Amino acid sequence: MTIIDVAKEAGVSYATVSRVVNNGDYVRADKRERVLNAISKLGYAVNQQARGLRVGRSNTIGLVVRDLGTGYIGEIIRGIDIELAEAQYDLMLYTTHRRKAQESAYVMTLTRGLADGLLLILPRHPEAYLESLRKNRFPYVLIGHQGIDDQGPAIGATNRQGAYAATQHLIQLGHRRIGFITGILELGCARDRLAGYQAALAESGLAVESELIREGDFFQPRGYLATQELLALAEPPTAIFASNDVSAFGAMEAVRDNHRRIPDDVSIVGFDDIPQASQVNPVLTTVRQPLEQMGRAAARMLLKIIEDPESPAERVELPTELVIRASTRPPVGRVG
Repeated sequence: MTIIDVAKEAGVSYATVSRVVNNGDYVRADKRERVLNAISKLGYAVNQQARGLRVGRSNTIGLVVRDLGTGYIGEIIRGIDIELAEAQYDLMLYTTHRRKAQESAYVMTLTRGLADGLLLILPRHPEAYLESLRKNRFPYVLIGHQGIDDQGPAIGATNRQGAYAATQHLIQLGHRRIGFITGILELGCARDRLAGYQAALAESGLAVESELIREGDFFQPRGYLATQELLALAEPPTAIFASNDVSAFGAMEAVRDNHRRIPDDVSIVGFDDIPQASQVNPVLTTVRQPLEQMGRAAARMLLKIIEDPESPAERVELPTELVIRASTRPPVGRVG
């Protein structure tokens, strides 16, 4: 099915059809209606890639993520989608499933005429392509960028400050042995959260004990196993701070499987404030990242770069906020 077939069906020139499908002006209402009816009847679909090659724009933004298994990424995508829809851009999504070769291959595919710009959420292996993106002046924005790229445009959050505030909350409740489950330490955001935890302990005169720090990966099964390890210590922690909410859900499951109560026996804190954090029982104390706002801000930043390639690269950190709920309380034997 081609534009010529649509023109024949509608009884108009193919130039008129072109103006209609490209939202052009100077088309009479009756002709526009005939073209739209013909498109519907024939099932014609605009070839966006071919059109992009002709006009130099595809009006499509590429998005590369590692997976779709967490509310963290889902909330960011929600923000991206809202902003792009308002700007009349389409979104093309690729998931790498944490495979290094796939990440680089998808980026290269998107930059070869499929998309006008690229959004990357917590990329794992950007060294394979960031220099090429910069060299070819291809518009991109990193989301959750800490420690990934110190040159390009990026949107992040105050991870260190958020983790510091969460740890201080537990200390102020009276906890002195606070376990910590890290994220993927290749990522700067995970290292920043660990640093915030360590800083809060040090400033309160508490030792940073290596046995209380367990490496995680931002996923629930590892959060569960790390908590099992912490609870098996000769002197287990009275509180556990997980580097994201999904890991915290695993920690909550492990605490219950050890026949302990939350928060009476063990307080739990997460990070992100994904929607499920307010739905678990007890509702989770966590550090809120403005995830939807991060997605919207990243999309706006990218569209600005597309319109003005000479604009200076911006690096924005949005504030985090401690949200205190029912999963934390003073340890048994201490009031306030």
